[in-house]
Amino acid sequence: MKKVKSERYDSVWDALADTPAQAANLRARAALMREIATVIKNRKWTQVKAAGHCAITQPRMNDLLRGRVSYFSLDALVNIATALGRRVHMGLEAA
Repeated sequence: MKKVKSERYDSVWDALADTPAQAANLRARAALMREIATVIKNRKWTQVKAAGHCAITQPRMNDLLRGRVSYFSLDALVNIATALGRRVHMGLEAA
């Protein structure tokens, strides 16, 4: 039986992405999706109501709330956050 070399990653995004830039993009999208989901949960909105406020379909809202990161661009998530009355702030830190 052949031994498989295991690798260690700083995050799941680093393991999934091919490049550090892709990992950073995935991290940013996941963080924004979590924040959006929190706003919707705190407002006690149904998926239908949240989707209406964000001008997206209920199935699309379901994808967001289930954390399907690959289904959303940063651009789309910024638009959704803005539709919820939120501003998106980004920052840089040393790697």
